[in-house]
Amino acid sequence: MTVDFAFRRAPAYRVASISWKGPWSESKIRSNFARIVAWAKKNRLRTGKWIFREPGERAWEVAIEIRGRARSSGGIRLKTFRTSRVASVTFDPDLVSPAVIYHGITDWLRWRRKEKKIRSVGAYREVYDGDPWSSSKAWARTNVQVVVRP
Repeated sequence: MTVDFAFRRAPAYRVASISWKGPWSESKIRSNFARIVAWAKKNRLRTGKWIFREPGERAWEVAIEIRGRARSSGGIRLKTFRTSRVASVTFDPDLVSPAVIYHGITDWLRWRRKEKKIRSVGAYREVYDGDPWSSSKAWARTNVQVVVRP
């Protein structure tokens, strides 16, 4: 498998999201994704990309792209991630360690900054085509994106 970093334009995502602060907890991440899925089914909404973000230190956010009209309820907020320029890499976590990917993209972006190709780096996010715990296809195409400012 070839893994390469690239700049690209990420589309806008209209999402239903849940945010919280605290220590890392995969069970909390999974349960919050499940809450959003249940909310979407209850509101008869189609879903798309699954997004996991770390917008700050010890701050977490799970979001699922939704299609259709909806209203926030039950701790689930609706928001839009705007179209943005991102540094992106797609990989299979079973073949390449995520630690290697994160270390590599961090160093790659550090050099782009020194070369004055970008001004600043934003939050990291993982984007999946579906549920990464139940869909091996979604898991095998993990996409890490970092918002960058030219």
